[in-house]
Amino acid sequence: MSKFMQLGQAAIQNKNIAEAIGWFTKALNENPKDPQVLACLGQSLCWQGQRDQGIIHLRQAGQLLLKKARKSRDTQLSLDMADQLQYWHDYPGALDVCKQAVLINPGFVRGFQLLALTHSRLNQKKSALAAGRKALQLVPDSAMLAILLATLEAADGRTADAKNRLEKVLQNPLLTSEEQFRAHKELARFLDKLGEYDQVFAHLHLSANVSKRLPEVLRQDAKLVPQMLKTNKAEFNRELLGRWSNTLFPADQPAPVFLLGFMRTGTTLTQEVLGANPDIFVADETDLIVTVVQELNRLSHNQGNVPDQLRKLDLAGVLHLRKFYWNRAHALYGDKIGSRLLLDKTTMNTIDLGLINCLFPDAKLVFLLRDPRDVCLSCFMQTMIPTPSTVHLLSWQDTAQFYAQVMDWWMTIKPQLTMDFIEFRYEDAVFQFEPAFRKVFDFLDVNWDPAVVDFHKQAAGKYISSPSFNQVAQPLYSSSVGRWRHYETEYAKISAWLQPIISFYGYDD
Repeated sequence: MSKFMQLGQAAIQNKNIAEAIGWFTKALNENPKDPQVLACLGQSLCWQGQRDQGIIHLRQAGQLLLKKARKSRDTQLSLDMADQLQYWHDYPGALDVCKQAVLINPGFVRGFQLLALTHSRLNQKKSALAAGRKALQLVPDSAMLAILLATLEAADGRTADAKNRLEKVLQNPLLTSEEQFRAHKELARFLDKLGEYDQVFAHLHLSANVSKRLPEVLRQDAKLVPQMLKTNKAEFNRELLGRWSNTLFPADQPAPVFLLGFMRTGTTLTQEVLGANPDIFVADETDLIVTVVQELNRLSHNQGNVPDQLRKLDLAGVLHLRKFYWNRAHALYGDKIGSRLLLDKTTMNTIDLGLINCLFPDAKLVFLLRDPRDVCLSCFMQTMIPTPSTVHLLSWQDTAQFYAQVMDWWMTIKPQLTMDFIEFRYEDAVFQFEPAFRKVFDFLDVNWDPAVVDFHKQAAGKYISSPSFNQVAQPLYSSSVGRWRHYETEYAKISAWLQPIISFYGYDD
C-alpha cells in the first residue's frame, strides 16, 4: 500500500473526509488504474456529498475488478463494488457490474442475489424473478433466498406461489430470528393481497415478537425520537419560529418546498406527481436537514438542544446554515437542480419541522394526511430498515403510539408556524386526482402540466428511496383506501391513540 493510501485511510479513521480525498487523489495520480484507490476515493467523495463524481470512480473500480475477475473467476470484490453502488443508489451502475459478474462466475450465488435485488429496485420484475430463481437453484436450502424469491414472485403477481413458498419456509424449525421475522412479515402481506384477512394479523404479531431479538433492532435508541418530540413540543413557540420571518434572504439561498408527513401517508406518490412537472426537482429522502442539524450542533459546540441553539443563533448563523444546506444540495445533485424549484421530500423531517421553519420561514410546506387507521396498518405491515424512527413500527401498539406522538407534535406546531403550508389528503389524491393536485401546484405557484397524470411512467425504471417504490410505478389505484376495515376488530387495542386524530380530521365519516 502506498504512503498516500495509508495517509488517506488514517484520515478516514479520524473522520477527516476532506483530507482523505486529498491523499486518495494523490494516490490515484500515482496509480490511476488501481481499483482500491478508485474505490476509496469514490467512497470519500460520496461521503462528502459529491455523489456524482464519487460514483464515476466507483464504477471505474468495478470495471477494473471485473477485468481481473475474468482471469481469476473470483467475482467477490466486483460484487462488493456493486453493493457499494447500490448503497449510493446507483442501481444502473450496480446492474452493469452484476450482469457481468454472473457471466464470469455463474456458480456464485451472491452474484444472482445482488442481480435480483438490483433488478427489483429498478422495477424490472421479470428479470428480478429470473435472477432470484437462479440464486435459489444454486443454494436450494437457503431460507433467506426462498424469502427473497417469494417477494419477487409476489411483485410479479404470483402471490399464491409466494404464499405457498413462505408457508413451506416456516415449517423449518431451524430458522434464524431474522428469517422468521421476514417470513412472517412477508407472508402477512401476501395473505392480505389474497384476501385471506383472518390470517394476516397472526403473522404480523409473530413477526413483532421475533423482532425483539433482532440485533439491528436492539442497536437502535428507541428513546431518541420520542424525547426529541417531547422537547420540540415544549420549547418551540411562535416567538422562536418567527424570529427571522421578515428577513429578506439572499437570492442564492432560496427556500425549498418541504414535503413531510408520517410514513405511508402518500409522500412518495405526491413527490412523483409533483416531480413529473419539469419545473420541479425532487430530492428524495436525503440527509439535507440532518446535516444542517449536525452543523448547528458544531456551531453551538454541542451545547443545549436544538431549540436552545436556535435561540442563541444570530442572523449570520442562519445565513450560514442556509448556505450550508444549498452547498450540500449542489454537492448531491450538481447542476441537475438548475433554476427549478427544489422539493425536499424526506418524510420524517416532520420531527425537525421547528428548525425548518426557523431557518426557512419563507419556505412552503406540503403536509400529507391519511386515515390514521390505514397509516398504522400500512406501517405495521411494511418491512423497513431499522432506524430510531422505524423501530417503533414493529408492534401494533407501538406503531399507533408513535404515530400519535408525531401527529400530536404536528397539531401542536401547526397553528404556530410562520411558513406557508397546506395539508394534503392521500384520499383526495386517489379519488380527486386533478383538482386535488391542481390546488397543490397553485399553492406552489407552479403551472399545471398535463404530463403529471402519467407520473407512474416516469417512476418506472428509476430508483426511489421509499418502500413504496413499486407502487408508484403503476397507475393510481384505490384499494389502499379503507383497507383497515378488513381488520376492524384489531383497532380496539389502539383506538385510544388514534381516535383523537381520527375525530380531529373528520375520518369518523
